[in-house]
Amino acid sequence: MKKVNIIYWSGTGNTEAMASLISEGAKEKGADVALLNVAEASNDDITDADIVALGSPAMGDEVIEESEMEPFIESAADVLKGKKVALFGSYGWGSGQWMEDWTQKMEQDYGADVINDGLIVNEAPEGEAEEECRDFGRDLAN
Repeated sequence: MKKVNIIYWSGTGNTEAMASLISEGAKEKGADVALLNVAEASNDDITDADIVALGSPAMGDEVIEESEMEPFIESAADVLKGKKVALFGSYGWGSGQWMEDWTQKMEQDYGADVINDGLIVNEAPEGEAEEECRDFGRDLAN
């Protein structure tokens, strides 16, 4: 059984909703899942997992959240090296460039093994986006 830890930051609840749906999908496939707000997470939550899913909405000029999520990732630089990581988040504007930038930073700056292209959802996950989130979680558990 894979251990999947989902660590997220959410301002409006959209990324938190994504995290919950991803958790549902991973649990369906038998994964042991922990769902953690970044304020509750520690480096142990990264090292103890087979896969870590990190979630942040796009903020400002298409960047990840800067007061909690970015400092958490920076503090975890040593334990992210070689770790299987999946990225997800919601956005309200822009093209999704923040996810491409985040993926590149995770791979190049932290040495993480980013296992997919990232999942982005415009605003709240509804309709097809709900199932995309569950599928993302199922994929993590496989």
